[in-house]
Amino acid sequence: MDKKVIYSAMQPSGVPSLGNYLGALKNWKNLQDEFNCIFAMANMHAITVRQDPSELKKNTRNLLALFLAIGIDPKEHIVYVQSDVRAHAEMSWILNCYTYMGELQRMTQFKDKSAKHEDNINAGLFTYPVLMAADILLYQADLVPVGEDQRQHLEITRDIAERFNNIYGDVFTIPEGYIPKVGARIMGLQNPERKMSKSESDNPNNVIYILDDLNNIANKIKRAVTDSDTEVRYGEDKPGISNLLNIYGAVTGKSIEEAEADFKGANYGEFKKCVADAVVEELRPIQERFKEISADKEYLNTVMAEGAERASKIADKTLAKARKKVGFAVR
Repeated sequence: MDKKVIYSAMQPSGVPSLGNYLGALKNWKNLQDEFNCIFAMANMHAITVRQDPSELKKNTRNLLALFLAIGIDPKEHIVYVQSDVRAHAEMSWILNCYTYMGELQRMTQFKDKSAKHEDNINAGLFTYPVLMAADILLYQADLVPVGEDQRQHLEITRDIAERFNNIYGDVFTIPEGYIPKVGARIMGLQNPERKMSKSESDNPNNVIYILDDLNNIANKIKRAVTDSDTEVRYGEDKPGISNLLNIYGAVTGKSIEEAEADFKGANYGEFKKCVADAVVEELRPIQERFKEISADKEYLNTVMAEGAERASKIADKTLAKARKKVGFAVR
């Protein structure tokens, strides 16, 4: 009970990339000893972009199996599917009424996604940050792991919570951002100037997916863009090599300096092979465990049901406080 609550979620919009794993999922496993963790499959957020219903259902179950395969413990912590907890939708509506249009119009993700999905600029895409605020505030989260691209969402969550608290008293915990002690910003293999994204479709060689065939993973790394130099060193003038050093350090636990020392005098071919071997050995046991877990449908159903029940108990308590404050009957 003396541990702080940390909340994080991931959309089941496809197989997570190596960037998702090294930047988030690997850290989630490491958070379990220090915090009371709540991890969600954010399938309500996913439908702001058109989804094939059967694919979304399959991806949600697969993401749950991946959470478990990397070592998240559903007995000690809460792992649940967002849409299984009805409080998310209701709290989102309440918070919508305490969020200003100007705040939402400034959100860069809405601008970015609107540009990518010009044929489907829907209201859910616009109010996406309010649902995210509901996700976090329902569980009275103390901390939320954030990267640069999530900072704006955390700030609007804090603004909404503070506004509500200023009107009605102490209802929500004001969450703080949490920067993991170990983590890496992984860039694309073919375009190391941009973050590796699981939604990449133009160039499959740019992205490594956690469930890719292991030989394909090794080949993608061996084909990664480098430069015309021959020195394995970290620097702004060497984005491709720097990205591979980040990947190597993240999977081996070594610092950039240690990684550079490992490859002093090595050529790029030798360097890429070592990076590929390290990534393959990191992902091999995860893939094996994933196959076992995903085949056990009864176990997955049990984890989802128990996760929804445990999450609902916390969320419903917070929702009841908010309902009472705004003048709704408490069920």
